[in-house]
Amino acid sequence: MSRSEAPPLPEPLRVPVADSHTHLDMQDATVEEGLARAAAVNVTTVIQVGCDVAGSRWAAETAAAHANVHAAVALHPNEAPRIVHGDPDGRSRQGAREGGGRAALHEALAEIDALAALDHVRGVGETGLDRFRTGPEGMAAQEEAFRAHIEIAKRHGKALVIHDREAHADVLRILADAGAPERTVFHCYSGDADMARICADAGYFMSFAGNVTFKNAQPLRDALAVAPMELVLVETDAPFLTPAPYRGRPNAPYLIPVTLRAMAEVKGVDEDTLASAISDNTARAFDY
Repeated sequence: MSRSEAPPLPEPLRVPVADSHTHLDMQDATVEEGLARAAAVNVTTVIQVGCDVAGSRWAAETAAAHANVHAAVALHPNEAPRIVHGDPDGRSRQGAREGGGRAALHEALAEIDALAALDHVRGVGETGLDRFRTGPEGMAAQEEAFRAHIEIAKRHGKALVIHDREAHADVLRILADAGAPERTVFHCYSGDADMARICADAGYFMSFAGNVTFKNAQPLRDALAVAPMELVLVETDAPFLTPAPYRGRPNAPYLIPVTLRAMAEVKGVDEDTLASAISDNTARAFDY
């Protein structure tokens, strides 16, 4: 079995659900192919997430062209320091870049602000903090961008979509300090059960991805077990985080049923019950 080979279509869900976080622009299929495959297994809605200005523009255009696609727009936490300090190694999709300083960051944020005003843009994100890829020298830019995205989400009444990698305490601190928007989603939830209780108390949505199925992910399953059903979402983060038993192969929205069935087992409910809850929760989170 080739690692690059797409996994087979799973058994369709009986209740339609949404993929709360995907990157169609990074997947091999065309948008139409990706949506058709997803619809074949009853994944009828996707949230297309931007990670930089160009990707956010693309997300907004794609959502405008497809009724079942909603957009979220942002500068990814690792993008903000690259805009400010440059990216000599070309680690992002733009290739090697010179730093533009804070002026360039403010210009990029102004563009995100303008996109966030569009009706088919339902979220501001993914934004937040990433201690894994960005070192201490990039943290000030990352935090400034995160706070700016929080304000943009509140100003336009959009959901805030959080990327939190190895930065739980600081993300929660900034949300509390800045005042979280009415609808806040922790994408690819990565905290433990204690953090899930904190998120639940604050009314934050927790979106679980394919890594909840990984052997070493017991803390994630413990978090899912205590997360209130009305705050749980499901996502692919495709093409990343393909659920077991297909880990390492390309991910796409049509694999949502694999993750959802594993989640239902953890929650001790049948898949229809969980799918119905997730369907309602995603529509509520992104206000569509």
